[in-house]
Amino acid sequence: MPQPLRALIIEDEPLAANRLAGLLSKQQPALEVVGKAESVAEAEALLQKLQPAPDVLFLDIHLADGLSFELFERMEIRSPVIFTTAYDKYALRAFKVNSVDYLLKPIDPEELTAALSKLHQLRAAATPTFDAALLARVLQQAQPAKEYKARFVVRVGEHLKAIPVEQIAYFASLEKVTLLHTREGRRFVVDYTLEQLEQLLDPTEFFRLNRAYLAHAESIHDIIHYTNSRLQTILKPTVPENETVLVSREKVAAFKAWLDR
Repeated sequence: MPQPLRALIIEDEPLAANRLAGLLSKQQPALEVVGKAESVAEAEALLQKLQPAPDVLFLDIHLADGLSFELFERMEIRSPVIFTTAYDKYALRAFKVNSVDYLLKPIDPEELTAALSKLHQLRAAATPTFDAALLARVLQQAQPAKEYKARFVVRVGEHLKAIPVEQIAYFASLEKVTLLHTREGRRFVVDYTLEQLEQLLDPTEFFRLNRAYLAHAESIHDIIHYTNSRLQTILKPTVPENETVLVSREKVAAFKAWLDR
């Protein structure tokens, strides 16, 4: 009698992992769950120990310590992969390509049976089951695009005014106050730190020059070589009191790369 297929479940939700293990135990023939992992690091450690390698990996996309695709960057994996995910079906059609399947959570028992049937067919045909390059492309496409802040609401006297990001030249931090400078030369107080703004704004458009300035690319009028491998930026509109705005020494290389993207 053939040995049952050996499955590794990589899932950061214990309830979901236990439910999947229960469903696998009811399959005909049943699958043996040889381990469970909640993170990329745990999965890597388990895969290094398991010999022979599991016959199939049930893999969630979002794990406790990052995206599951990091696992394929850390080590070579030849086991067939069935993804378990909450992503939209339309975005994941490409997972059907190259013998990689996916199951939407909560997992439907019939869909699980169909995926395992496909796995058995592939094993019988000795068909290659994993293409890391393909999965890299699919995961990039499946990731929802990050939405950056489009406008800031500021107070003008007793009124509120919305400033579109396109009108912003730079942000400046002054004595624990953050000022938004528009391209027209107006200034407004905003309730964000520069650290928070770095996360809210598109990094292809804005760059943190130093502790005090976060500037839009189009506001950088000129760049001058300064002492000790530093750079001076001339911003438009002109900064208050013609302050010298330097790019921090440790940021110079990243700043040049950002300009040259």
